[in-house]
Amino acid sequence: MTGPDPAAWPPATWPPAPITTARLVLRASGARDRAAFVELFSSPEVGAHTGGSRPREVLERMMPEVPGRHPGLFVVDLGGAMIGVVTFDRRDAERPEPGGGGAELGFLLLPEAWGRGYASEACAAALDWFAGAFPGETLALRTRTANVRAMRLAAKLGFTEVERFEEYGAEQWSGVRPPAEPSRLSPPG
Repeated sequence: MTGPDPAAWPPATWPPAPITTARLVLRASGARDRAAFVELFSSPEVGAHTGGSRPREVLERMMPEVPGRHPGLFVVDLGGAMIGVVTFDRRDAERPEPGGGGAELGFLLLPEAWGRGYASEACAAALDWFAGAFPGETLALRTRTANVRAMRLAAKLGFTEVERFEEYGAEQWSGVRPPAEPSRLSPPG
């Protein structure tokens, strides 16, 4: 199956109900997340894996009051505070990539949240939602090859390498994940 018509993106109902995992909540963004968005996109540590950070003063000036308010973006919330984002974006039809797939998974966490399994937990829950919302759709994921943690997580989540290429002045890794059925994660009880 090739998945839904790209015109079906974004989902008709956005945001979905918050998704609860053992430690996290994936939810829509709100005004309370603005400072965390500025921190995320101005972080030199995060920027080292994304092609560069943005100057904090530019972000403070340009960031909307409610940032990240678009279909496909989940705030990763730990204890009531944003620690990162998980995104699903439509891939550029003008730039076909190996392996097919109409959507791409992305994730960014604040450096203080690294190394605790939050990215794995958040991405697994988001992928479960995606499988239910878009059954039969293949997903892509791209990261810099220097980001060994992201490549390890991609493999853990079921992505397999289809290509390595140069972009943004660095070697990139591209993987795909075949369609999967939702795992039916249950909220903690």
